[in-house]
Amino acid sequence: MDEQSKQFLLELLQTPSPSGHEMEIQQKWLNYVKPFADTIETDYAGNAIAALNKNANVKVLLAGHCDEIGFLVRRIDDNGFIYVEKLGGISHKPAIGMKVQFLGKNSIIGMIGVNAEHHGGVKDEFKFHDLFIDIGAKSKREAQEYVSIGDVAVYKRDPELLLNERIAGRGLDNRTGAFIVAEVMKRLSDKALHVGVFGVSTVNEETNMGGAYFAGANIEPSMALALDVTFATDYPSVDRGKHGEIDLEKGPVLAKGAPINWKLNELLEKSAERLDISLQYELTPRRTGTDADQIRLTGKGVPIALVSLPLRYMHSPVETASLQDIEEEISLLVDFISNLSGNENLKPLTI
Repeated sequence: MDEQSKQFLLELLQTPSPSGHEMEIQQKWLNYVKPFADTIETDYAGNAIAALNKNANVKVLLAGHCDEIGFLVRRIDDNGFIYVEKLGGISHKPAIGMKVQFLGKNSIIGMIGVNAEHHGGVKDEFKFHDLFIDIGAKSKREAQEYVSIGDVAVYKRDPELLLNERIAGRGLDNRTGAFIVAEVMKRLSDKALHVGVFGVSTVNEETNMGGAYFAGANIEPSMALALDVTFATDYPSVDRGKHGEIDLEKGPVLAKGAPINWKLNELLEKSAERLDISLQYELTPRRTGTDADQIRLTGKGVPIALVSLPLRYMHSPVETASLQDIEEEISLLVDFISNLSGNENLKPLTI
């Protein structure tokens, strides 16, 4: 990964993009892809779309969502303390003692309060609705000058580069996916393609997957690949017997299960073999829990594959991934698309 690409990844990770409030990050994504895309556009959901060879008969959709989990303001008490609701699958347990940034009429910082150990500490029965945020206000009226009901907040947490080319921060789920889409489009831009490629930074995956539906319905792709993250299980306390064996630096993860088109997986496996890239697998027997679930049900139905990045500590402020895995996933997808003839038959049953 060159330095320009790495800086773009860090810029995306530093940009707040809670579900439903992705406008700023989408503009940065479009600015990045504009020099090498044939066309760029947006839609009514807020998706950012870049296309290459868009008039080809066969169209490939790459979807990586740019939204992250966060908090919604639900109440301000008389003393100016702020109480919040979940925006996506965020947990209260990692939140204790963290800083948050509100994104309403004022970008203001708050602290999630924690009961001192001297006063009994955090209780075992502590729930999400017990969280409170202190912005320093002395009253409800003063707090309301800065924060309103329905405002959103995210952890105030910058990305960090760790040892061995690993990266940690909030919202790698799934700004890394949006980044991978952009990088694949960049590397395909100077190739002679036999298919059209539509790279989409989708919105709302963490809450309703509406962006994925809009993308699939509007583009009407011949095939699609959702690019997301999945649970790495290579750290203490994870039951690998129950949750499977997914490790950092052991390659991109392909899903296997009823929603997945197995012929697409076979083509991805051939790319991995050509590039000498290791692959890992996860099971999605009924649904994937990603944009793939919505895209595959648009139009007349879309053959779908899910390619995921191994991620430690998902939905926490310290999600951790490997730049090597990101680079290998980009290479895999570039090879896969470059080798499509446009004549592939993806029907599971041929007669």
